[in-house]
Amino acid sequence: MELKCKEITKQSITVGFLYETNKERLSLTLLNGQVGFTREITDKNFHRPGLALAGYVELFTFNRVQIFGNTEIKYLNHLPLEERIKSFKRLLEFEIPCIIVTNNNTLNPELLELASQKNIAVMQTSFETTKLVYFLSDFLDDQFSVQTVVHGSFVDVYGIGVLLIGRSGIGKSEIALDLVERGHRLVADDVVMITRKGEGILIGSGTDIVKHFMEIRGLGLIDVRAMFGIRAIRFQKRVEVVIELTDWNPNEEYTRTGLDNEGIKILGVELLHVKLPIFPGKNVTVICEVIALNYLLKHYGYDAAKEFAKRLESIIDQKKQQIGDRAIDYFEHDFE
Repeated sequence: MELKCKEITKQSITVGFLYETNKERLSLTLLNGQVGFTREITDKNFHRPGLALAGYVELFTFNRVQIFGNTEIKYLNHLPLEERIKSFKRLLEFEIPCIIVTNNNTLNPELLELASQKNIAVMQTSFETTKLVYFLSDFLDDQFSVQTVVHGSFVDVYGIGVLLIGRSGIGKSEIALDLVERGHRLVADDVVMITRKGEGILIGSGTDIVKHFMEIRGLGLIDVRAMFGIRAIRFQKRVEVVIELTDWNPNEEYTRTGLDNEGIKILGVELLHVKLPIFPGKNVTVICEVIALNYLLKHYGYDAAKEFAKRLESIIDQKKQQIGDRAIDYFEHDFE
């Protein structure tokens, strides 16, 4: 089963956004002032232009962030100034988004002036190239990841990201509120932003407008953070279990053993899917907690349904499955 949802992908970010968002995290400083901030970055990958500086530009992916590490800087510095300028000019013939120089290296004033004339920002970081690549890749991957919006409630239950979905008015927010009151943490209600990070990982979060507000029908809006404190919220969490709340239908077959649960796909990632029928008087909150705990058990290698099936098969194989068999053959001096 696949949850139908519209995929959203960011097409570009500006160089100015890259700098302002990461200037402290990546220890960035500007070497030629605030030039080229409106240029757009359209690729989540980066490029080290060593071959392009040497003259081979046939496979030069110029539309990416260009990283100058020790190799590129030492290559430029070993050239005479005239050749150095010529090599750098060859690079600037392409529409480069920006240049980041690592290891506190710098460029000659003549090269920085050329970059300013072409409206290309040159930044410097104290990070080693490997460290910069790690953090920059994570940031760009996050910015260009596929996203979608799901109508539901998202709660961290015992460390498991539980997404509650179902028709409007079925009680998703009320169940989420009950879970928060029992000590669990709200991530988002009503509007859940889901981002696919890497391969097979979905991260859910709220929106800037809604954040940790909840709408309870008959009561109105409440602020979970103000009411229950900082312990009751999270800003993001990995999505691991999807609980679909449905109205009880006596004519529908529901799983009785847990051996035949179907998965559900969101953005191409398959998750555990539990279809939970509800009716008045059913303690859905406790069942949600048990679903999270059962998921934890499975994660650590214990599946209750499979263990019961093995036990049943073993008894059948030993021909001990007879009416009247007791769990314990003899209760010594036990008259209760």
